[in-house]
Amino acid sequence: METFGQALRRLRALAGLSQPQLARQAHISQSSLSRYESDRQTVDVSMARRLDELLGSDGELTTLAAPTSGLLTPDDQQRLARGLERPYRIDAATVTALADMLAAQRKLDDTLGPEPLIPAVMAQMDTVLGLMRQASGRHQHSLAEVGAEYVQFAGWLHAETRRDRDAVRLLSEAEQVADEIGNGVLAAQAANFKGYLARQQGNSLGIVRWFLAEHHTPGAHIAQRVGAAAQAAQGYAELGQPDNALRLLDTAGELIDAAAREEPPRTAYWLTPTFHRLNIGLAHLALGDHTTASDHLSAGLDGLPPDQRTGEWTVEYREALDRANQYR
Repeated sequence: METFGQALRRLRALAGLSQPQLARQAHISQSSLSRYESDRQTVDVSMARRLDELLGSDGELTTLAAPTSGLLTPDDQQRLARGLERPYRIDAATVTALADMLAAQRKLDDTLGPEPLIPAVMAQMDTVLGLMRQASGRHQHSLAEVGAEYVQFAGWLHAETRRDRDAVRLLSEAEQVADEIGNGVLAAQAANFKGYLARQQGNSLGIVRWFLAEHHTPGAHIAQRVGAAAQAAQGYAELGQPDNALRLLDTAGELIDAAAREEPPRTAYWLTPTFHRLNIGLAHLALGDHTTASDHLSAGLDGLPPDQRTGEWTVEYREALDRANQYR
């Protein structure tokens, strides 16, 4: 996924404009434009819209500058503003608006990728955490759930972009908030994302540790337990413990039918039976069963919803499928 600066440089070149020419048309200094193109200066939405008009880029830069703009209705924006002014009187509609905005941002991660989302998500996370510290009353708990999910999502975005230290810090904070409010689903998902990060680092012990932690978290959804068992199996296979890997794959297989009869949690909407085949495929690949791995990975990728198929997180599975097909 391109950053704003990368997209701006590409579009300016396609338009045949030099930096001085575009800067004059946009009524800004060349040094400002240079900072935009090198991602050293944040661009406000109005300037991004002006650059879109000059370059004929159909809103592309505006989307990159503010990928979360338009996610709240005017009524929601007013309600949120009132909530910020009087957090002790937070109402259910404000909490719902925040949760809906976060859900929409998760969907944007599937299509835009993580990089352009991070600044807005971090700012909104800080806002929600600030509300949490001041809020009281009967909606405080539901607001805390949204806050825990925001921190968790921020951690996931940092894990995707391999900002490992920040990812671990945020995910640990998300676990702590989830524990404080007794939300096993959110606590389990934070452990899951730590397991994902361990996999990117090639840390097989970490893979086993964090996915088993997810699997055994009290209150975890059955769909989470399926995926956690499959991914811990991959770690065991990489550690040369095939018996443990196969045992966990059997566990995943025993749970998957029951999981299919339930809706996945809203905070982990992607955990469908088809999605689970991706991680089952990774485990079989680690076991050296290339034919079975290829079958699962192919079915999992082909079964993804259209808005998830180009997500940056799918690259790992596509590369695994290529390896499986190479040796099957």
